[in-house]
Amino acid sequence: MSRTPGDTWDIVTSVGFTALAVCAARALDAALEPPLANDTFAASFVAASGEPNLMTALAKTDLSSAVGFNARWVGVRTRFFDDFFTSAIRCGSRQAVILAAGLDCRAYRLVWPDDCIVYEVDQPRVLEFKQQVLDKRGAQPSTRRMAVAADLREDWVRPLVAAGFDPAQPTAWALEGLLPYLPGPAQDVLFEKLHELSAVGSEIAAELGPEPGELREYAEHMRTVRQDGTQSPILDLWYDDPHINIKSWLRERGWDVTSADLVDKAANDYGRPFHGLPPVFERLLRTKFFTATRKR
Repeated sequence: MSRTPGDTWDIVTSVGFTALAVCAARALDAALEPPLANDTFAASFVAASGEPNLMTALAKTDLSSAVGFNARWVGVRTRFFDDFFTSAIRCGSRQAVILAAGLDCRAYRLVWPDDCIVYEVDQPRVLEFKQQVLDKRGAQPSTRRMAVAADLREDWVRPLVAAGFDPAQPTAWALEGLLPYLPGPAQDVLFEKLHELSAVGSEIAAELGPEPGELREYAEHMRTVRQDGTQSPILDLWYDDPHINIKSWLRERGWDVTSADLVDKAANDYGRPFHGLPPVFERLLRTKFFTATRKR
């Protein structure tokens, strides 16, 4: 699962598989109390993939499995981004862009005004798989939806604009489960382009990746979480090379940035507090999420 420059993937390999695993976690979230993800499409994607371990976990509703453990925090993360879009639309945004959309189905399961459009940007084979499953189900989005095939390490702006994106209009941007998988230089360029495309009033919700040196620390923590003492293979896909301090960089350019503590939100806003959360996950959920609004 190690990364190489310019690597690509489908839904059962490399970074694509992480989107599928998160999708399985969203499906299992329905068995938790209260459910937070509200994703009735997730199980269909897992079934269509044929991935045996994920299918078994879903068939048994196995909350003790790795997928079941993930469901507890993935549901909280999903709710955070769902609420972000609901708030951004209430504040006037009529464009939403989900970068590295994966198997997310917010264009189908959230309530949107009629004049909204949701752009989903991801690798071509991921979007193709997603569309095939949605077509088989006869699913219809609750607003206009545009799938934009692009590599976020390359030129994603041109295909986004070609799909109808209007930089003059306020935009709600979501970067959920994306930044850990981008090299530092690609993160820097991504935020430069995102800033250029954002009119005043645009909003961001994002999950940060590891800072330089943190990856080794995460690996050590994860060995204590995994029963066999091995490193989680997901860490082979992450980057912790140098990059801009994203929150400071945005503030310098007129964005009002607010950190979000998802452990507190889970307990106080969502009614599903964590119990016995491993330190590495508590740290991630408390420190790696933020929202931002462009003020000038």
